[in-house]
Amino acid sequence: MDGHARGPRRETPRDVVRFYLLDHRTPTGKAIDIALLALNLLFVGVFVVETYPLSASVQSTLWSVEAAVSIVFLAEYLLRLYGARDRTAELLNVYSFVDLLAILPTLAVLVLPVSSVAANIGFLRVIRVVRVLRFYRFTRDEEFFFGTVSVGTLRVMKLLLTVLTIFFVAAGMFYSFEHRVNPDVGTFGDAFYFVVVALSTVGFGDIVPVTEAGRWVTVAAILAGVILIPWQASKIVKEWGHRDKVNVTCQNCGLAYHDADASHCKSCGHIIYQEYDSRE
Repeated sequence: MDGHARGPRRETPRDVVRFYLLDHRTPTGKAIDIALLALNLLFVGVFVVETYPLSASVQSTLWSVEAAVSIVFLAEYLLRLYGARDRTAELLNVYSFVDLLAILPTLAVLVLPVSSVAANIGFLRVIRVVRVLRFYRFTRDEEFFFGTVSVGTLRVMKLLLTVLTIFFVAAGMFYSFEHRVNPDVGTFGDAFYFVVVALSTVGFGDIVPVTEAGRWVTVAAILAGVILIPWQASKIVKEWGHRDKVNVTCQNCGLAYHDADASHCKSCGHIIYQEYDSRE
């Protein structure tokens, strides 16, 4: 068992915090991962449910849940800063920025007088949809709380997550701009339907953006889909195309991936000798 599986070598509070916020192997690390994943799903789910007609009591309950989860996320954010080896780098990390951005609107309602934020809070709270980007933290490597996956499987998961993230974030932003003025956009489901139809280029035309902001959200979503989805898919195709190859790069011409028993580069003939073959 290696040192990582046993726990941090230095038992300072910062090391303990850093270890368990990154760990996938110990029971405590797995429990933290599962809890954070569940809270992310709950946080995003509350936003979706709130776009539908609800009774006052249900709305009050959902607000209490949102506030409680936001406080937990704030505590996690502060603990990550506390435990980070380089706090400046952690502060500027895109995931840390997303974490803070997603909870700030809710925290603003809790801290500030309602009248001071009432004018913009409807738009600000929709920023919570960017929290779905937080799920990329769970795909940072091949180890998960349920085990280890292959690189190919991890890339497929990232591709699916990229597609869902584009759909979800675009739908949330589209809903925030359109639902007050567009009679065809009454719920998040309507906005999600429009985004899927628009990005798949089907274009039924039963829902169209009526605001300038809604049109720009649609354009941005289409561009993101055109750029990010093929980029992720190309990694999967490359991985599958070299499934039977060894990732050794020729020092002469730079060609990567050669046959497992290759001793010379198949492009330039330079001697490469597989590292593991030379040690056998």
